Amino acid sequence: MDETTQAPDLSTEAPAIPTEPAPPISSRFLFVDVAALRAKQLRRGARVRIDDEHLPKKAERVAMEEVRRGLVYYDVPDPKAPRGDSDAAATGLSLARSKDAE
Repeated sequence: MDETTQAPDLSTEAPAIPTEPAPPISSRFLFVDVAALRAKQLRRGARVRIDDEHLPKKAERVAMEEVRRGLVYYDVPDPKAPRGDSDAAATGLSLARSKDAE
């Protein structure tokens, strides 16, 4: 009964996060969408990207501050293809995943 189980290898490589800040968001609607998706990540346990003593308590406010500072990377999909095209890419905003967003 000297069997030992080894822990699974958790060294999967996460996508690299660019070192430069994300481009500023000029549309307030895009800002709200990106901040809402980031707030969802924070509520699910993602780490905060702000090193500040006076952090807001609500995930939504933290997410808005991260987006304002350019710490959240996002992808905006191309416009929808014509309705007749069945191979149209899925539409929707997506955030870049980092090592802390699991």
